[in-house]
Amino acid sequence: MHVELRHLRTIKAIHEAGGLARAADLLNITQSALSHQVKGLEDQAGMELFVRRSKPLKLSAAGLRMLRTAERVLPEMAALEEEFSGLRAGKSGRLHIAIECHACFEWLFPVLEEFRKAWSDVDVDIRPGLAFDAMPALWKEEVDVVISSDPEDMDGVTFNPLFDYAPVFVASSRHPLAEKEYVEAEDFRGEVLITYPVERSKLDVFSQLLTPAKVEPRSVRQVELTAVILLLVASNRGVAVLPDWVVREVRYNSDYVTRPITQAGITRRLFAATRSDDIEKPFMAHFLRLARTVPVRLQRG
Repeated sequence: MHVELRHLRTIKAIHEAGGLARAADLLNITQSALSHQVKGLEDQAGMELFVRRSKPLKLSAAGLRMLRTAERVLPEMAALEEEFSGLRAGKSGRLHIAIECHACFEWLFPVLEEFRKAWSDVDVDIRPGLAFDAMPALWKEEVDVVISSDPEDMDGVTFNPLFDYAPVFVASSRHPLAEKEYVEAEDFRGEVLITYPVERSKLDVFSQLLTPAKVEPRSVRQVELTAVILLLVASNRGVAVLPDWVVREVRYNSDYVTRPITQAGITRRLFAATRSDDIEKPFMAHFLRLARTVPVRLQRG
């Protein structure tokens, strides 16, 4: 059988109207055209779909089976049409985000909290980009945004700059390095360095400072949560290097000190990598605007 959506709509309309004449009015076609369509459908099925001697017109057993299909399929198709309409209008879509920056959860959640208020029909998800190869996943359309501080040259991918940040040294106020105005690579040589559990190339303290200087800390302790890193630092169990937006809450806490990395300081830039064709989508443009402004407000706050 070659059943089209118009056939399902016909079966449903005749059942609801109880006759061909009223059903034809509902479908905005002539009764003759409707009768011809029903006959063609019955010829395909090889059986009658209606009990014609009944008034109002009733469906046969075969017709009832087709009606059940119509009642299942037609709402799904209507929902699909509405979804596509929203996509065309830029009101709905998918925003699956991969994060290569472990600390980025600290500012991303406030961004998404504001985003969902304006774009409730957009499907939002977050995937730790360090658990898989995020950039190829973006190119394959498995994710839609990659948050990273390491831009690459990729066809069809745009690295949208978000904001600059400074990696800062964090230590207990009782630590000997608390007396220094800034720290340098050599200062880490005898220290327990507490980091997120990611590869060194993704950590600013290594990529921007220790690896170029060929300095190795006494040991590296990996910790998943920022709050636990700060707890260990306050207990003088080690030192850490964190983005400045992460340590905004400890700047005025007497248990901690924060210091620049090197006298000149280190500045890094965070990017949101997207497929180039997606940048003009209204919800994507709004997400990028929020991602640029929320961290600034957090640092000022």
